[in-house]
Amino acid sequence: MELTTKASEKLLELLEREQTDDLSLRVSVSPGGCSGLRYSLYFDTVEHPDDTVIDSLGKKVVIDKMSAPYLLNAVLDYYDELNRQGFSIDNPDATGSCACGESFS
Repeated sequence: MELTTKASEKLLELLEREQTDDLSLRVSVSPGGCSGLRYSLYFDTVEHPDDTVIDSLGKKVVIDKMSAPYLLNAVLDYYDELNRQGFSIDNPDATGSCACGESFS
């Protein structure tokens, strides 16, 4: 997984607000949604030995072993626009997605 500059900067801003050094952003893929799989992004204090760890401006993004193959070529971006705000994952390996954009296959 790759992070854009905007995503890295927003991640740094959010983690610095928490004022703790042991947080990282965990990105995972789990079953669910109308297309079969969905992304989850959340702060986590646990890092497992088999996690993939990505450094982003000195902060960590961690991906569990089962999710890593689904996110290999994905790009995490951040948008702050009138009609689109928040983190977004662009995954060229996804073969389809639902109309609401919440899940993929």
